[in-house]
Amino acid sequence: MAESAVPGRIANIIIKEWQTTFGNLNSALFITLLPLLITVQALVLIVLVSRFAGGEALMDTILRTGVAKLEEMMPTLSSLPVIEKFQVFFFLQFPIYLLLIPIMIAISFATFSIIEEKQMRTLEPLLATPVSTWELLLGKALAGAIPALIITWVCAGLFLVGVVWMGLAHLLSLVLTPSWFISLFLLVPLVTVLSFMLGVIGSSRANDPKSAQNIAFVIVLPVLAIIGVQLTGLILLRPLMFIVMAVGIAILDILTLRVAVYLFQRESIVVRWR
Repeated sequence: MAESAVPGRIANIIIKEWQTTFGNLNSALFITLLPLLITVQALVLIVLVSRFAGGEALMDTILRTGVAKLEEMMPTLSSLPVIEKFQVFFFLQFPIYLLLIPIMIAISFATFSIIEEKQMRTLEPLLATPVSTWELLLGKALAGAIPALIITWVCAGLFLVGVVWMGLAHLLSLVLTPSWFISLFLLVPLVTVLSFMLGVIGSSRANDPKSAQNIAFVIVLPVLAIIGVQLTGLILLRPLMFIVMAVGIAILDILTLRVAVYLFQRESIVVRWR
């Protein structure tokens, strides 16, 4: 009976978190506006580079190495104009760029959720319930991860709409590769949960949200590094590489949850924050 009640307890935590989060206008705007701005920023940047730099100018940059490697992977690119080769190259970076959305949302909400509850003394009553530590942390993680995941997928759809609006619908068949879908539907959820767990670890040891959010660099920097090595052509991730990354991150999710449970000393929180 106790095990059968676990999903219900986790669901109650998720619902409580959503009521708190979406009842706050600033939080609701943060979830919706920030991802949209990131998506629009990416589209505007591609438009500006394509229009004002042009294909020939881009061939004189370090980006030409990445495009050349992409052309080796996708021979059909050879029949396209130079500028469209670069556009496909840029579009294929977007799924990795999208990882920044759930990371930023996850870190912010994980830290504010726990630290603000400590400061407002609303966490103690919850800790006195039969909810186990891993249920509490997983519920809080999913409460933020689910909206972050949905808005990330919405932004991916809006990005594709933007590609069509730019008059480049004929490039979609080259953009919607297995790597795109693996990143969007496998990497994004796993990275989202990992981000929340790292946020929980940071908030369990920090005294204020800003200090806890410093742990975001642990996961933001690797994502930026992946974008950088792909743009420069050092490495172009193939579908198998994405799958290997997903497996590795899934293992990290499990390990990070265990670490978060270990560091989250529920008995001392009530005393410490009195």
